[in-house]
Amino acid sequence: MRLVFMGSPDFAVPTLQALHGAGHDIVAVYSQPPKPAGRGKRLRQTPVHRLAAELGLPVFTPKSLKSAEEQAAFAAHRADAAVVAAYGLILPEAVLRAPRFGCYNLHASLLPRWRGAAPIQRAIMAGDDITGVCVMRMDAGLDTGDVCACEEVAIAPETTAGDLHDLLAEKGARLMLDAMARLERDGRLDCRAQAEEGVTYAARIAKRKAAIDFARPASEVLAHIHGLSPWPGAHAALPLKGGPVRLRILKARLADGRGRPGEVLDDDLTIACATGAIRPLLVQRAGKAPMETAAFLRGTPVAPGTVLGA
Repeated sequence: MRLVFMGSPDFAVPTLQALHGAGHDIVAVYSQPPKPAGRGKRLRQTPVHRLAAELGLPVFTPKSLKSAEEQAAFAAHRADAAVVAAYGLILPEAVLRAPRFGCYNLHASLLPRWRGAAPIQRAIMAGDDITGVCVMRMDAGLDTGDVCACEEVAIAPETTAGDLHDLLAEKGARLMLDAMARLERDGRLDCRAQAEEGVTYAARIAKRKAAIDFARPASEVLAHIHGLSPWPGAHAALPLKGGPVRLRILKARLADGRGRPGEVLDDDLTIACATGAIRPLLVQRAGKAPMETAAFLRGTPVAPGTVLGA
């Protein structure tokens, strides 16, 4: 089929690779414009942009699709369908109507739970046991379109947002590839309306919300840590002789122990919560690379009785 692909971050890369590898005619790739990044603030293309360039596919990076000119340019691709995966722009009605069979979005949750920008992080932070990925036929609402295919994935206590991101990206690529194969074969997909019950919204993650509140039960603290790993990284203030430093905790497990919330209970950096405790397994000091907690403690001993704060 003639496809337009619309995506920007790493999550969308496996889907573009799968569609291209299956022989679909990808007539255009839309991605977010290059943005300044790094110390030199050089313009950096999105992961999808870079892959499309490697594959020799035409790339378009409009800042908006609201103008009549951009909408006419999109329609001129004469696409059978548009595949959307974490693109980053709202698609106007004229764009949604342009492809012959419509626009199909890959969304990283079991809709209608966790509509919105951060479904992977929010599922873990909420303590969900199960999430998944869906192919949705897009309409004008925010992730409100009919669902055409889904695959469930279990969330284990040790699962981080980074782990879940990679798993759902790969499963989603296969799910979308199968959906496009059925669309090509049948000229339609059997899709169902989303349930009206169970709707939740996955608000974008704000860095200022990443501080760890040890005055919560250990299970909630663990979900907060893993939901924000690797980005933006849940953090706490670690008091040292030279002053407090920001310590990101990227991976942890539940542990036994009790004490004041934030109190270090032993030489392994077990930290008390409102109920129970957590034991960090992977940490990162500001400006340093992530490291296992044992290695961190060899260079920066933390005495029992130390209290980590916000």
